[in-house]
Amino acid sequence: MRPNRSSRRVSRRGLPPRAVATAVAALLVLAAIPVLISLQSGSSQAEEGHNSAAVNSQDSGSGTGNVGPVTDVDEDFLVKVRQAGLWEIPAGRLAQTNASSEAVKRAGLHLIDGHSKLDQLVREDAKILGVKIPNEATEEQQGWVKQLEQAHGEEFDRLFANLLRSSHGKIFATIGEVRAATQNDLIRRHSRQANQTVLDHLEVLEDTGLVEPETFEEVEEAVTPSE
Repeated sequence: MRPNRSSRRVSRRGLPPRAVATAVAALLVLAAIPVLISLQSGSSQAEEGHNSAAVNSQDSGSGTGNVGPVTDVDEDFLVKVRQAGLWEIPAGRLAQTNASSEAVKRAGLHLIDGHSKLDQLVREDAKILGVKIPNEATEEQQGWVKQLEQAHGEEFDRLFANLLRSSHGKIFATIGEVRAATQNDLIRRHSRQANQTVLDHLEVLEDTGLVEPETFEEVEEAVTPSE
């Protein structure tokens, strides 16, 4: 049987021009995909490298990087924050066993939580800035812990509230002075965190209703500049 003329015409023409153009365009798109993926990947790696270099630049150098100078006041501030945690965390734990007041126990939990976070921060910042910090509280602070260890019930509640309120009141004033004068970005961040923590502790200690007027007078005298 001979093929009809219409069949021979289709075979000689092949695919219509529009179909050929569509196929070529599809091939070009498929060919471009790997190139786009490669460019995007290269851009992401370059950005990560830039960010990493910025971090390394900040952390390298003489210890301060680009965060600003470290003054004697800044160093003393880190030391005091470290020492505060070394006695106030044990004091907070003693409140859970020796206190009779639920408000005092609650204040103790705030001390444990707040100073645990501050202590981690102060060790990190001290390492970055090259500041040597102690591993023991002062002799006076260790003496306060011994007093608390020997007290129980209402005696503990009263002693705890007044010792801790006095200590926090004095350091609260110091934090403001440090924040006002420091040129170091890490010390600014640290003082902000310390300020929030100490303010919380002041409030929960006052909520015990056990802080005596003499304690506030002692703090006032200690933080008032001498003429």
